[in-house]
Order: sequence, then C-alpha cells, then structure tokens
Amino acid sequence: MKIKQHMAALLTATALASSLPTLAEERPHLTPETMLTLARVGSAALSPDGKLVVYSVGFPNIKDNKIRTEFFTVTSSGTARTQITRDIPGLSSPRWIQGGRRISYLSSESGATQVWTMRPDGSDRKQVTNIEGGISDYLFSPDETKLAYIKEIKFGKATKDIYPDLPKATGRVITDLMYKHWDEWVETIPHIFIASIGDTPITSGKDILEGEPYEAPTKPFGGSEELSWSPDGNTLAYSSRKKVGLDYALSTDTDIYLYNVISGSTTNATEGNKGYDTHPRFSPDSRKLSWISMERDGYEADLKRLFVMELGKKTYLTEGFECDVDETVWSPDSKSIYFLSTKEAETQLWQVALKTKKIRQITTGQHDYTSIDFTAGKLLAGRQSMIVPKDLYLVDPKTGNSRAITAENKATLDGLTPITVEKRWIRTTDGGNMLTWVALPPNFDKTKKYPALLYCQGGPQSTVSQFFSFRWNIRLMAEQGYIVIAPNRHGVPSFGKAWNEQISGDYSGQNIRDYLSAVDELKKEEYIDADRLGCVGASYGGYSVFYLAGVHQKRFKAFIAHAGIFNLEMQYMTTEEMWFANWDMGGAPWDKENKVAQRTFANSPHHLVANWDTPILVIHGERDYRILAGQGMAAFNAAKLRGIPAELLIYPDENHWILRPQNALLWQRTFFGWLDKYLK
Repeated sequence: MKIKQHMAALLTATALASSLPTLAEERPHLTPETMLTLARVGSAALSPDGKLVVYSVGFPNIKDNKIRTEFFTVTSSGTARTQITRDIPGLSSPRWIQGGRRISYLSSESGATQVWTMRPDGSDRKQVTNIEGGISDYLFSPDETKLAYIKEIKFGKATKDIYPDLPKATGRVITDLMYKHWDEWVETIPHIFIASIGDTPITSGKDILEGEPYEAPTKPFGGSEELSWSPDGNTLAYSSRKKVGLDYALSTDTDIYLYNVISGSTTNATEGNKGYDTHPRFSPDSRKLSWISMERDGYEADLKRLFVMELGKKTYLTEGFECDVDETVWSPDSKSIYFLSTKEAETQLWQVALKTKKIRQITTGQHDYTSIDFTAGKLLAGRQSMIVPKDLYLVDPKTGNSRAITAENKATLDGLTPITVEKRWIRTTDGGNMLTWVALPPNFDKTKKYPALLYCQGGPQSTVSQFFSFRWNIRLMAEQGYIVIAPNRHGVPSFGKAWNEQISGDYSGQNIRDYLSAVDELKKEEYIDADRLGCVGASYGGYSVFYLAGVHQKRFKAFIAHAGIFNLEMQYMTTEEMWFANWDMGGAPWDKENKVAQRTFANSPHHLVANWDTPILVIHGERDYRILAGQGMAAFNAAKLRGIPAELLIYPDENHWILRPQNALLWQRTFFGWLDKYLK
C-alpha cells in the first residue's frame, strides 16, 4: 500500500454545518439524554411504482423505558412525509403487497405477534395470521397466494417431560452443548411454515422441517432475509445449519436448501461447501440463485463471497475481491447484482456483472450504507455516519448520486454544535498502514489541550466503520470534550484478507501493538494531553482493555471494559459457540502440544493483574451467554483485591448489549462519570 499523507483533510458532516460556530454562537452539545431519545429509522421498502416509501421509526421513551415504533410513508422525492400508525403495539417489518395497494407488517395488537395488512394511509387493518404463540417473521410468495412464516417450536425435553411428578422443579437437565445461545436457554428453535392465504386468518401451516431438530433460519439473529421465493412460487430457498448439540457448537457449516412446495421434497443446493452459506436470492428471471458463502468451516469471520448458481453450475462471482459481500439485490434484468461492502472502513454500494464479473463501486463518501432495495429502477438505501444516525436515501445506480428522503433527527442535530472526524493513516510496527478515525470535540481549538480516549473495537473481526451506535457513540464521546482515537487495527475486515486474518490465534500480538502505535503517534499532537488518556472497549475490545491494563506502562489514567474477556481459559470453557473459540484461540487449553493455543492462554489478561495500577470500570450483563458475567466480576474483584480504584456496573436483565432505555442511560452516566473523574 502506498503510504498516505500523515493527515488527510478534515471532513465535516454536510448535514450539519460547514464551519464551526463562534463562542458567541455556541450551541448545546449532544448529551446522553438527547442521544438516547433520537429517532431510530428501521426497515424500509419502496413501492412497486417507485413513488412511495414505507418505513419504521423507533422513538425511545426513557421515562416509560420503552421504544415505541411507528410507520411512515414518504414520497420518493422526500417532499411528503405521513405518519400512518399510532400506538399499535409490536410494529415491525413493513412491506408492499398487492401491487402497492396494501402494506403488510408484523404487530402484536391481537396479543402474540402476527401478520397484518393495511392500506397505505394506515386504514382498514386486517389480520392475516392467528398462529398460536405468534411468529417472528414472514415472507409472501410472489403471487401472494402463499405465506412463509417463522415460528418457534419446542426443542428437546424439559424437566417436566422427564419427571412429570415434579411440576414445580426449576432445574434443567443438560446432556449436550448449545444449551444456551446468546441470551437464552435453548428450549425452542425456529422452523419455517408455509400456508395458503384465504379469506380468514391463517391458524396453521405446513412445517417444512417437520420432525427435524434443526434451526431454520439460524439463531440468534436469522430472519426472513434467510428466505427467498422463486418467482413462480414453487420453491422456497432457506439457510440452515442442520446440526445439533456438540456438532452445532463446533461448526459453521450452514447450507442453502431448496424446498419444493408441490412435492414437499428438499434439496441441499450447497452440499460440499464447508463454511457459512446464507442470504439466498432467486433472480427475477427464475434461472439463477445467488447466495453469500464462506469457505472454511469453523471460521465465522471468513471472507464473505458472492456465488451464483445456474442450472447446477456454481460461479464465484466476486473472486479476487478481498472485501466482504454483506447484502444483495438483483437487478431487474437478472444481469447484475447490487451489494453492500466495506472497503477501508466505509460501507458503500457496489455492482457486479454476471457475464464479465466486473465489480463497480457505485458510491463514495465518509459514511456507511446499511441496507439496499431496488425497485422501479431506483436504489433505496439506509445511510449513517459517526455524526448522523441512519436516514433513507435514493441512489442513482449509474452515477452513485444520492438524495436524502428522510431527515428524522435534523431539527435536533441542527441545534447542536457539530464535530469533525478526520481520517489518519498510522504506520504499524510491522510496516503496515492503519486507518484511524480521530473525532475532535466541538469548537476544536488546536492551541488547547484535550483529554483523549483510545477506542478498542470488539468482534474481534469487526471494522471500525462509520457506524452510529446508541451505546458506543463516537460523536457523544467527542461532544463531552474528548478526542477519540479509533484505530482499525490488525484483525478487522475491509483492508484485505491478510490484515483481517492476522488476529486469529494472536489476540495479544500485533493488534495490541497497533493500539499503542495509534496512541503514541497521536499524543505527539500538541492538542492532546498525554497525561489525560483513557482506554475503553467492549467484548474483544474489553479483552484489549484488560490486557492493556497490564502492559500500558503508565500511558493511561483510566480504563473501561464492557463485556470483556478477562480469563481466556474460562472463556474457552464457558462460551457457547465453540467454533469461534477454537478458531480464534487456536484450540483447547488442555492441548499442550498446540503452540498457538498455548500462546493464546499464556497471554490471558488475568495473568497480568500484578501489573495493574490504573483505575478501571467494569460493565457486564448477566444474560450475556457469549462472555459470561463472571468474567467482569473476576476482573473487578481482582482490581479491588489489588487496591486499585474500581467500579462494577452489572445488569441482571441485559445481554452482550444494553438495550433498555433507562439501562442505556445508566450506562452512559456511569461511563462518562468515570472518565470525567480521572481525566478532567
């Protein structure tokens, strides 16, 4: 890579202001309370004629501790926005049906979550399903005569099944792995059902995996994006990892299956592929099927490749393209596919031609596109940045020119002082070049000195892109007067395969040195106070915080670790997705001949506690089954036993993330209270 200039041009959000206000004109800064009440644009769909967009917006209410969702429509010109729902519980997943004459959606207004429809103005609501226990997602067939829906079914035997005479017993008898996943005990699994649509609500459908103990789609996050109807409605493609227990825990081998609605037969379309195969999409001409594929079993951060199958022949469409393919949509003529991909920490829209395999980048800019929909010759996309949360844009598929059609938070953000985010390229100790985002506080004055935060990314294979998080919010940190240093260290995607894969089996190596390189380079700037540096991060970022606490050599004055790994041996034996632990850690701690694994466990942060000397805040959720809360408690206990100032924020009802509004506000107040105490 050609060495880029030490400092690139400062980039400001065009939606805010082109210059900083004077002190006399100073506007308020973004606060946790304001940030947490910003509107959250959700799923969206363009009408078949391309004239109207329906989309969902979440409105957090801190007092009620809830997020209320409403539906809106807006013209494709962005000139007429209309709210079409009011106080309907459980709204989600709006989609156009009947040629744009009605909108389908999910709602719990009748109790459990069901499919409903309404007119585009929100009137004439009709219930489509009345499934016992409700459903989680749905997909109409192209001719809208059939409905595929996802419903949880019972998995395994409960204690009362084994001992009917003990109905009040609360213990669980466990006989295999994957008994917990993400934030739940695995007592049910999703199955796909198909039902014919008639004049009365659907009460039951055909389970297309009847008798199979497998998830379809896969947990914990799979939904209707893992389903695709053929244009004739005779075939439903879906993804599933057809394994249970120990086999499931050790493997990422997920395949695309084709269910024939007429015969009831199922075919594995990707048999022989070893890694993840997901996101099936039939082409409009019915002749082709695309999907996203990973090559290696057990490696969940493998390169996401785009494949197409026609008449049984598989084609690796993005061969040579070393960036992940994330979301796809076919062109109407079936000759190309549009997709999202992140390159150098910016997620853009791309297009690949089937005939030539030529890949074209459509959009550019300091932002992330988050979703795409192609209808009536128009690309509808969600877009966000570190400065502005998600809004909807129409993108010209030829020129890449974009136009905002929503601005849900414009009034609030326009009333705040803007910040700037600059792009820096920093030399790493192995001779590489690392893109590092640097967020500068409002009214930044380079003649002054500011405290700074090193942001450590989780994942660990997760890019520090232009995301707008409602927890780890880079803008909010900068608005509180901190310079934020956010490096794309070794181990993150979008900088090539070698850069991404370096971290596997080397959690404490080059990537940790990258963090220190970023801090050491940037603290040379006169405006950064080298005596007021903090270090924060979550998940693998929390591991990084715990590790850096033992090796930082007085660089930092405060640490914050959220959901971090403190003891790698304990993490290996208590996490649920064992494929991840095996690949990233290199193997089991008892495998003494495995040099990679032994190096990993020898560099566990808990071995470095004797070197800890800096105040640390530890945060964890007790429903986090990816990294158990005991990790955070152990780190806190160790700090207190060493006599180091420490604080523990523990949530009994949150998982790896903090989702409830009041819990989120408590998180932010505790987070900044700790930093302000030691850095200001």
